[in-house]
Amino acid sequence: MSYFWIALAVVLLIAECLTTQLISVWLGAGAAVTAILVAIFPSIGIPYQILIFLVLSAILLAATRPLVKKFLHKSKSNETNLDRLIGETAVVVEAINNVTGAGQVKIQGNYWSARSSDGSEIPVDTLVTFEKIEGNKAIVSIK
Repeated sequence: MSYFWIALAVVLLIAECLTTQLISVWLGAGAAVTAILVAIFPSIGIPYQILIFLVLSAILLAATRPLVKKFLHKSKSNETNLDRLIGETAVVVEAINNVTGAGQVKIQGNYWSARSSDGSEIPVDTLVTFEKIEGNKAIVSIK
């Protein structure tokens, strides 16, 4: 009967390789441990084998999946290289007027369409602080 559990473990581990959802791997591990237990204690009945498999899989899943998911997705971030511009000083090269949608700033050699954070008009050559990015627009305020 341990061959069944080994085959199930292999199938579940292959499924994990295809899906990478971190669920099948724990079921596969539960099946592998069940196979080992059945090989050591061949008198374990089928209902107990199923119970062992379910309990082991549930424990492995509950105990490790949140930790592994946290570790694997730790590096994911919404930050981009553009976030380094926040707080930097820019110069207005086209007067900013939120009503007409006009305005452009130059920061680190790049030109950005710009809007003022408080809705005020900002004249050319004014130094402004790059506050945030909304879509493809720089939101700025007078320094």
